[in-house]
Amino acid sequence: MSVDFDHLVHQSKDSVYRQMLRMCGNADQADDALADALLNAYRALDSLEDKHAFQAWLAQIARRACGRLKHKESAHPVLALGDLAFEPSLPATQEELAIEAETKTCVLEAFHSLEPVYADVYRLRELEGLSAEETATRLSLTIPAVKSRLHRARQLVRAKLDESFCSHEAS
Repeated sequence: MSVDFDHLVHQSKDSVYRQMLRMCGNADQADDALADALLNAYRALDSLEDKHAFQAWLAQIARRACGRLKHKESAHPVLALGDLAFEPSLPATQEELAIEAETKTCVLEAFHSLEPVYADVYRLRELEGLSAEETATRLSLTIPAVKSRLHRARQLVRAKLDESFCSHEAS
């Protein structure tokens, strides 16, 4: 089957992009998801059996791309507490020192609010820098359990930080 990829993309991309805006939540991620989907669709074009199904097929690829972007974003560490002990290269103003102290306090509060099952994994992976394997051995867990708990701990810390910073900004 001969398929005019450019023509199919021209017909479908706006609709798929609007779906990605809703799913991904912002224009940058929607752009990235659509670009990734278009590249993957082009590579796998030979597997498309019905050109009339192109838009649905592209949308499915784009939804997966958006999901990967969201997962990748959520997997990034928030902030390692050890990173807060940096020495500034320039003298800090009183305001900068106050902001840094408040940030340290918020991060420590977020860390200390974790249940022990999450705090232990977070401490070993994020603060002490141990690998997943080392953490699993030390805590007598499987590697998937370490990864799962670390992911959940990061989510909880982020949520607590969002709550802390949002409540401080409002006051």
